[in-house]
Amino acid sequence: MALRPGQMPAQRKAAFPPSVDGNTRLLILGSLPGDASIRQGEYYAHRGNAFWTLMGDVLDEDLRTLPYALRLKRMKARAVGLWDVIESADREGSLDSAIRSAELRDLSVFISCLPKLEAVAFNGKTAALHGRRQIGLTQDLTLIDLPSSSGAYAMLSREKKAQAWQVLRQWVDTRD
Repeated sequence: MALRPGQMPAQRKAAFPPSVDGNTRLLILGSLPGDASIRQGEYYAHRGNAFWTLMGDVLDEDLRTLPYALRLKRMKARAVGLWDVIESADREGSLDSAIRSAELRDLSVFISCLPKLEAVAFNGKTAALHGRRQIGLTQDLTLIDLPSSSGAYAMLSREKKAQAWQVLRQWVDTRD
């Protein structure tokens, strides 16, 4: 299979550390960062990924135009955390369908360290599939399956994705 421009060859790819704190009420879990995110060291860095626009709509803030560190700071200030369900995996390119030999995170242990956590949202089907298995039914949390923010998921328009993501509003802290 030929690589597209900017696509990394198949190799072991690792996820980022979590962006959470003791006040996190809502945890958004993706699958594994794509090549653009890995290159830049930032969650949802690909320009075609609508994550920062969707979360900006949820928070009523323009997150997309902020520097990355400030985006994470604003998310934490609103009690929203980020992480991924996969610790590392072999993958050519960025598509979840190309993930092989995935090493999953121990989400149940991680979640037990977040005392104020009320809800976990899965960004896309792969995150939901692996995340729900990891969390199980023993946690007293609301679990939410969201349409993927990835531009590769074109079955829904950005407008329809934005509507679906609005469910998260009930778990974000209001502005100060």
